[in-house]
Amino acid sequence: MTAPSPTPTPGSPLEDLVRKLNALLPDPPAPVNFARDTAFRWVRRNTLLGEVSFLKPVPLFAKIRLADLLHVGSQVAQVAQNTRRFVEGLPANNVLLTGARGTGKSSLVRACLTEFADKGLRLIEVDKDDLIDMPRIAELVEAQPQRFIVFCDDLSFASGEGGYKALKTVLDGGLAAQASNLLVYATSNRRHLMPESMQENLGTAYDAQGEIHPAEAVEEKISLSERFGLWVSFHSFNQNDYLDIVDHWLCAYGLEAGQREAAKRPALQWALSRGSRSGRVALAFAKDWVAGQQPG
Repeated sequence: MTAPSPTPTPGSPLEDLVRKLNALLPDPPAPVNFARDTAFRWVRRNTLLGEVSFLKPVPLFAKIRLADLLHVGSQVAQVAQNTRRFVEGLPANNVLLTGARGTGKSSLVRACLTEFADKGLRLIEVDKDDLIDMPRIAELVEAQPQRFIVFCDDLSFASGEGGYKALKTVLDGGLAAQASNLLVYATSNRRHLMPESMQENLGTAYDAQGEIHPAEAVEEKISLSERFGLWVSFHSFNQNDYLDIVDHWLCAYGLEAGQREAAKRPALQWALSRGSRSGRVALAFAKDWVAGQQPG
């Protein structure tokens, strides 16, 4: 027979030790309710017992509508159609959104959640460093009735990073097929997700017919981006596009036409000082301008 565990005597050194250990252990994660919550963040923490990973609901999700995304109509149409097919149970693609910063890549993903959350869509945001947990995330959601987008913002890899191979495996590189209720949406400023050097291009070979054979290092970097079935490119806005976006947000904040007209020159000066005419810069200006119009 096994001897019973000793019960700490009140005030004893053993009780003090147990109390200190309990204070150092992490609080258990709150239970996940996929029927109630729509947005989640994958969290990984170091504890006395090693690394602990879990889903954390995001109660105050920053909602944005598809209609708020101006001058990216073709991009919105492609991604919204892919997402609509996904929530309807039809075949759909993993999506890679690339291009200029501040042009609406991550906002489009959030707008898709706003649009389709009532139809069962759920969003799980995962940091690049935590992509090694992708197989665990896939197992966690595969039996759920909802449809899940794993979202990684500003994705890029250095050579040899662990998350690179984990993501590659989940997309379609392993023996097991990707879960039917899970897609990966990622944004990046790099189309192939990894830095490319001139040295790698110098490794290109030519055969007798003049055909180019890219070096193996380049092939390895391209192979990950090719696993995203849908590529959507974003481009910088011109001045008129930028002013349209500023006007849209000023109108959303309740400014009249005359007030919005008076804001055009300051909006251009704001963009010039930041070296960018992006949607993000336009929204930042609108917030600052509206706040400055308030009395007091």
